Amino acid sequence: MLGRVEELTYLNELYESSKFEFLVMYGRRRVGKTTLLQEFSKNTNTIFFPAREKNDALNLEDFSKTIQLHFNKQFISSFKSWEDAFSYIGNKIQDRTALVIDEFPYIIEENPSVKSLLQHAIDHSWKNENIFLILCGSSVSVMENEIMGRKSPLHDRQTATLEITPFDYLESSNFFPNYSNEDKLIAYGILGGIPRYLEAFDANKSIEENITSKIIRNGAYLHEEPDNLLKAELRETNTYNSILSAISNGRNRIIEIADYIHEDQTKVSKYLSILQTLRLIEKRVPCGESEKSKKSIYVIKDNFLKFWFRYEFTNNAYYAMLGPKDAASEIMSDLSNLMGDVFEGICKEYLIHQAKKRKLPFIPFSIGKWWGNNPVIKAQDDVDVLAIDRSGKKAIFMECKFTSSPMPLEEYNDLVNATKAFPDIEEKYLYFVSKSGYTEPVKRQAEIDGAVLLIIDDLFL
Repeated sequence: MLGRVEELTYLNELYESSKFEFLVMYGRRRVGKTTLLQEFSKNTNTIFFPAREKNDALNLEDFSKTIQLHFNKQFISSFKSWEDAFSYIGNKIQDRTALVIDEFPYIIEENPSVKSLLQHAIDHSWKNENIFLILCGSSVSVMENEIMGRKSPLHDRQTATLEITPFDYLESSNFFPNYSNEDKLIAYGILGGIPRYLEAFDANKSIEENITSKIIRNGAYLHEEPDNLLKAELRETNTYNSILSAISNGRNRIIEIADYIHEDQTKVSKYLSILQTLRLIEKRVPCGESEKSKKSIYVIKDNFLKFWFRYEFTNNAYYAMLGPKDAASEIMSDLSNLMGDVFEGICKEYLIHQAKKRKLPFIPFSIGKWWGNNPVIKAQDDVDVLAIDRSGKKAIFMECKFTSSPMPLEEYNDLVNATKAFPDIEEKYLYFVSKSGYTEPVKRQAEIDGAVLLIIDDLFL
């Protein structure tokens, strides 16, 4: 298993605890939760039960079989109720045992009373037993509201929570050991950090070959995945497709999205909230501003969906006529445009890594993109990545360029001018990241200013 070292360490720490532990673990579909739990189970005394989209009786029967085989090495018959099954576990536990129920939302969708039965088992038996309970689910809203929410019988019973998030660019790069660092970033820009998507690419083929055979070709897993993902999570998929298409084409504000799909803004707001809960989009505000900022915009958080809706969803009929190979070639010619926003996200992740290693001038309190009015140049301005310390007196200003030519002095000066929109910042640090390096005038000016000039290879150090 690639990655997940911190998460696996955390699971083992909870397992090695001398008391009852109850972990609520969740994360969006395809993020690798089951693989992580299977890896954890290899070296622990674990009962692993994967719930399925079945009726209650069949899930109970499967659960009964799993726990009876674990304790008695044979299956006699299904328990009459979940309460009997939980009681059986409490009576059988001796040595430290982890009980993993994967996709728990499938169970409570068919039988909501299981939450109360489990709460009763915890309060009256399990809390005094040598049990490590893990409830896992892909439905983030169910796990947050119906398991941990205040109205849930299980509220406050958990001793730990863990959201499994996608890999960052460094972790994702491990899937492509033979790629150049530039191609590793492009693969991340296309696939994001979802392990299942990263595994779908052939690490021995080029980016273009993978786009041809693994995305554009009908029947390929990644070709079908966006539609399958949305259908598994949502009902009105046509509306959600339209919203994601609008965002991918630069319509980032609610009013713009509503106009594009011809829906009421209030209704669109609800759809956007659901997509946020699914971790498919995110709401952004300029770095340092309140979450309620009127400048807020929506962006697709998942890189693969961003790629899909920019290219395949928008140009499906055209690509069908071109054929997979020529379609992939045309996409490759436009990838630098896709990578612009992605590269800013990568540079943000780089700064976070550097902060954790204590290699920045300070630990950022706020970090992200900034946009707004610059009174000095009397125009709208932006900073690709802005990092501000807790006092609000120190800041890193970062420019990120994924272009095929060296950064010219004009773009260097653009960032210098952008810093003038922050007169209250007393210590200003200039950082630049350029795929193609820098012109000589930039290098000379950077030496004078003490600016940091980085290239792609530096992001992997």
